[in-house]
Amino acid sequence: MPEYIEEAALPFEGFLDGHQHRMLRYIDGLLAASTPAFPAWNMERIRQNRKNNWNYIDGCMIKAILSLYEIKKEEKYLHFAENFLSYFIGEDGSIAGYDLGEYNLDNICPGKNLFSMYLYTGKKKYRKAMEPLISQLYTSPRTQEGSFWHKKIYPFQVWLDGLFMAQPFYMEYETRYNEQRGCIDSFRQFEIVRKRMRDEKTGLYFHGYDESRSMYWADKETGCSPNIWMRAVGWMLLSLVDTLEVMDEALYYERRFLQEMLKDLCENLIAFQDPTGLFWQLPVFSKEAGNYLETSGTALFSYGLLKAVRLGFLPGRFAERGKAAYRGIAERYLKTHPDGNVSLGGICLVAGLGGKEGRDGSRRYYYSEPVVDNEAKGVAPFLLAFTELLRG
Repeated sequence: MPEYIEEAALPFEGFLDGHQHRMLRYIDGLLAASTPAFPAWNMERIRQNRKNNWNYIDGCMIKAILSLYEIKKEEKYLHFAENFLSYFIGEDGSIAGYDLGEYNLDNICPGKNLFSMYLYTGKKKYRKAMEPLISQLYTSPRTQEGSFWHKKIYPFQVWLDGLFMAQPFYMEYETRYNEQRGCIDSFRQFEIVRKRMRDEKTGLYFHGYDESRSMYWADKETGCSPNIWMRAVGWMLLSLVDTLEVMDEALYYERRFLQEMLKDLCENLIAFQDPTGLFWQLPVFSKEAGNYLETSGTALFSYGLLKAVRLGFLPGRFAERGKAAYRGIAERYLKTHPDGNVSLGGICLVAGLGGKEGRDGSRRYYYSEPVVDNEAKGVAPFLLAFTELLRG
């Protein structure tokens, strides 16, 4: 019988004790198979057979590796993360392959690792590399209400993903280095999403919003895309937790608002959690033909809840939901193969709106995107959730 099925009968503490060895073996195997030019977890790059660049997929994975270093204190993890970032960052703080003029919020995400790396190493190049990224945010095109466009090629569009990509970096930079001048601006972008993208029926949030109402996927009255995609909701959940983590206590009202927004989202999300602990690709349409239990959105939920409970942003009762989500992934999708290798499956490769692919935001569209193994959009939040469990 496969190892991952046998774990199902154990109480959670016993499950975690036995699970640790397999999880660490899995992560160490991924690192051994990866270089900055050819990361084994970036399935988009692998499938497109293209040179690696500065991107959020790797950024998420390096964040997870640094979190594992913080707990384990094993130098191999810090060494790997620094070697990876140094591949892109020059001594003058320049970032190879980064183009500010793209105004792509995804490219802000890996910059969140610069704070940790600067702290761990003291190397000024990591501090300098923050400057082009914050310059992008300072000059970013915006909706009339003040939200960053998700990308320059997506004018007047706000995606939930963008909150995660940009706002924790923006809030932390402004708090650390700019006397909090932009903190209220960052906060207000959450207010706009709360106002424009929350579905009153479910309490969840639509994937995208087009202020111009001109995109074919946008509702002509609300501007929102048609469906609620679990990974996008997971990105948003984590954006709230990570932004709260770096906000100054002096922002009393703003912190309370984001905490209430977080609690409201999580209270509504748990109503859609499957008995397995996982979430469906489109949570509102569970068990519909074509829908499936998906890893990345579930992992973001697990990590977000466990971290929020640890930091005091959510009541302790939410931790059990996070643990159930984590265990559900491990039991269904973390597989040990006959050769001893471990893989993580059930991960939606990518999903978006518009573009040359004609992504219309329909249910059929979300069900049609490839499902892959070992992609960092699932591996990274799963590893981050694992580090939260190790913290106890």
